[in-house]
This record gives sequence, structure tokens and C-alpha cells, in this order.
Amino acid sequence: MSRIIAPVAAVVVGLAVVIGVGVGLAIPAAERAVVAAVEWALDEPAQHADTSGVPTEPDKDFGDVQVYDVLADGTLEPAVSGVAPEVWELFVRMVGTDVAGESIIQYRAGDAPDSDTLAYVYQDADPQYWTLAVNLAVADDPQLLIATLIHEYAHVFSFDDGEFVTDAACPTLALLEGCTADDSYLTAFYDTFWAGYPDAVDVENLDPDLAWQFYETYEEDFVSDYAATNLGEDLAESFMTYVIEDAAEGPTVAAQKLRFFDQCPELVALREHIRTELSVELGLR
Repeated sequence: MSRIIAPVAAVVVGLAVVIGVGVGLAIPAAERAVVAAVEWALDEPAQHADTSGVPTEPDKDFGDVQVYDVLADGTLEPAVSGVAPEVWELFVRMVGTDVAGESIIQYRAGDAPDSDTLAYVYQDADPQYWTLAVNLAVADDPQLLIATLIHEYAHVFSFDDGEFVTDAACPTLALLEGCTADDSYLTAFYDTFWAGYPDAVDVENLDPDLAWQFYETYEEDFVSDYAATNLGEDLAESFMTYVIEDAAEGPTVAAQKLRFFDQCPELVALREHIRTELSVELGLR
């Protein structure tokens, strides 16, 4: 069994971007980046789109979606033009060709302006592979799109099959995917930030009302109220903010969560890569 992991609902209210499941959930630490004005270089894809030959399937979040196989070299099959493959190329630029081809086995793209869902990922039957699904309705907002893709990729690397071990006793965290390894991102994040709460929501909580109550009690501990949903969402929201924002300062737990990633050289390198490769789209230059 695998879970579907998704940050969802984007609603622009003045200068605030709200993300949530069912209810509005804000990302205050990332607002400046998400709402900055920047030109989205899609080269008028609607005039050049060619999606003939792309299979489609019904999707509960996006209606009919285009379904692409992701090849080992990070390219899509079938190879077509249009918004969907251009959004995929953005993801490839973000994580690198090798990582895209090694971790994502299927890419799904729908255009659902009325959907609450921006994107989601879930593991394949072979847990080393993932499916990435994106709502193309946000493709004209590059910074929101990038923030969403960063969040989703944080789920991919933190729930990677290599982050879990087979251990019936499980001295760490017993999650749907298995027992988290001693040196996994989730174990370290839990031990550092979640283990001390006497009244935390369940680490796999999906109830937005419980998440909101938890957030209200410990508001300064989270980069957004959606981060208080569960352990995985907290890590993903924190990593997304870590990448988009400048260096975190201050004594709050939320700031400490951003600095947490500084102890992981591979994530520091990923942050620098994204901020360099997508600097124009992120409004960094």
C-alpha cells in the first residue's frame, strides 16, 4: 500500500498565497517568493502544443490527465510539445536528469483550475519509483509551481525506499511505508522537533482540524499551518521554505527547522543548485 502525498489548494488573497487540504493553509515564510512578479517563459505553448498520441486516464483530482512514461534518461514517452512537457522540463532542471530518470517512473498532467490540488506524488508498486502528477492550471505562476515541485520532491527523497528498513520491532518510527532507518531524514526530523511534544498530532495525521489545533498551540514552530498536518508535511514544507528563502535566522523552532537541512551536504547542494538553475523563475536575479 502507498500513500498519496499532496500539497494542495492555492488561493491568492491580496498578496497571500494559501495552500491547504480542504481548508486554506498559508505559507507565510514563502509568500514573498511566491508572489513576486516574474515572466514565465513558456514560449506561448498553447500555439505550439502537440499532445496527439498521449494516453489519458481519469483522475479524481484533475479530471482527465495526460500520462507519460519517464525513461531512464529523464525524457518523456511519448515525446510531445506543450505545457505538460515544459513543466516536466522544469522539474528535471530542478532535480537533475539522472535523479528525475531514477526516481520518477510516470508523470501525469491535468488542467483543473477548479481543483484544490496542485500536485501529488505516490510510490509505484516497486517502491524505488514514484509517480508525479501536476495540475497545469498553475503553470503560469512559476514560483508557485516551483514551490509545489520542491515540496513534492521533498516527499520523494524523505520517503525513498532506502530511508526505511525491515525491522519488526522498529525502534524508530513505524509508518505506512515501513520502519524508518536510524539515519533517515524522517527519524532525525522527528527526534529533533517532534519527539518532545506531549500533545502532537499523529505523525501520519490527515485530519485538517487536528492539524489546525496543533498549529494554533505551537504557531512559531511551523513555517505554515499546513506543515502541522503531520511529520512528512512538516519536513516537506520546511524544506521548500529552506530552498526558497534566504538563510534562516532567529531562535524559533521554525527557523531551527530550516537550519536543520544545513547538516545534510546533499540537501545544501540541492538548494544551491535550485536557486542557481531557477534563479530567474524564483526572482532571485
